[in-house]
Amino acid sequence: MTTHEVLNQVPPLVGHDTSDDRALREGLEREGAGWALDEVSELGRLAGTAEAQHLGRVAERDKPILHTHDRYGHRVDEVEYTPAYHELMRTAVSHGLHGAPWGDDRPGAHVARAAKFAVWNVDAGHGCPISMTYAVVPALRSAPTLSAQLEPLLTSREYDPALRDPATKQGLVAGMSMTEKQGGSDVRANTTTATERPDGTFELVGHKWFTSAPMSDLFLTLAQTPSGLSCFMVPRVLPGGERNRMQLMRLKDKLGNRSNASSEIEYDGASGWLVGEEGRGVRTIVEMVNMTRLDCVIGSSTAMRSALVQAMHHARHRSAFGARLADQPLMRNVLADLAVESEAATTAMMRLAGANDRAVRGDEGEAALRRIALAVTKYHVCKRAPMVVGEALECLGGNGYIEDSDLPRIYREAPLLSIWEGSGNVAALDALRAMAREPQTLDAYFGEVEQAEGSDARFDDALARLKKELTSFDDIEHRARRVVEQLATVFQGSLLVRHSPAAVADAFCATRLGGDHGAAYGTLPTGLDLTAILERASAGLPVMAG
Repeated sequence: MTTHEVLNQVPPLVGHDTSDDRALREGLEREGAGWALDEVSELGRLAGTAEAQHLGRVAERDKPILHTHDRYGHRVDEVEYTPAYHELMRTAVSHGLHGAPWGDDRPGAHVARAAKFAVWNVDAGHGCPISMTYAVVPALRSAPTLSAQLEPLLTSREYDPALRDPATKQGLVAGMSMTEKQGGSDVRANTTTATERPDGTFELVGHKWFTSAPMSDLFLTLAQTPSGLSCFMVPRVLPGGERNRMQLMRLKDKLGNRSNASSEIEYDGASGWLVGEEGRGVRTIVEMVNMTRLDCVIGSSTAMRSALVQAMHHARHRSAFGARLADQPLMRNVLADLAVESEAATTAMMRLAGANDRAVRGDEGEAALRRIALAVTKYHVCKRAPMVVGEALECLGGNGYIEDSDLPRIYREAPLLSIWEGSGNVAALDALRAMAREPQTLDAYFGEVEQAEGSDARFDDALARLKKELTSFDDIEHRARRVVEQLATVFQGSLLVRHSPAAVADAFCATRLGGDHGAAYGTLPTGLDLTAILERASAGLPVMAG
């Protein structure tokens, strides 16, 4: 017997273009990569298909499996991934989300890559080796011979997951192996040792606490030599085909990011090649950190946008108390508030992608801006993402708490990027270090944000408060989070005032800079143009039912 008819349920969010985000598209044009819009749209349409979304769910559900030994007792140290994971990797590599921009001379190549990385949002876990491959290339250039051998394969658009001699493969992916259990973010506390051999290679002995994507073809790692902490390239398979002495001890059981195998490894006499100057390992990896920090901002911005789109889609189709949720004043307040947060993050992300593109091409002013603006934005945007995703999840009520909605998966991912590449305190203190050691970074920052002066009184007041905060550096470490948050919101405000529609900029300045806002989202004041904000944010969503 039919006991009920299914009514008032929201259709699946499929068949849309995840790149149909006006803030992202406008940023792509503004930062010099408008030429990539067709490819970004192609990838966005693919991400919106039911097939791609299914691959993401399966990769997350069927976690990687560690095999330390074969049936006979020989060490094999292999991780088995689901085929869905490999299909996601193949798509990402073929669209150049990994190292491809380093082989592309066109201005805006790194901006295009940032946009594609953002719209291919079906699974965060496989993005980890993609991001690390992108990040190792500039560090590897400190060893020209190695770079000449490996960079063509790191930039290749062929995905080749087999464990073989790198020279025999069509393409490579890379990982990082930096932290140890006694040190964490304090990498100078590392105890892994590297001893030079007569042939110029080094023998590494030690235990690494976090090594993500351990099936990668090569890793950059840190180890102590008599000259101090140094950087090394450690291949998974040695020239000639013998496996390097990297033993996988266990995989981490993580809150989220489950499709990505994060492992503990031991170097038991592993072979490594020096990258950069001996004893200057931290300096060697600085450029790599810039790249992965940018990807943290991209990932957090993407999480916000993905959660917002899910919430808006739900509200446009679901009715309660006699009206669509999207038409009810309080829900409109919540959604508009989330939309403002999302646009601020996306606009800052695209500006930083542009700064990064110009910095790698030798623009010293943009490199100085990237140095400080990236640190403060990484701190702030990654802190905001879990709050945005949590509020968006609540827009679906109990349905949002169910795995089928995909929001729990986004919610589990959201805290990770605030931890990766240094937790909040590390990022905040690094921003202070940049100001103290490289005064030109603060000059570049103010040169950027002061372009918005005179456009909005609330922005001008926030900028004046920030400058007052920086007149004294007494107790600056105690105030680090406060100062960095101000730096980040003023940076976002300056961009929105200059580039976003008046409705969005007005809402941001009134709330994030002017203080007319509560502790939770959905506390926008009256008098703002919520209709314009919501129409902009919902561009590209499927047509409402009914």
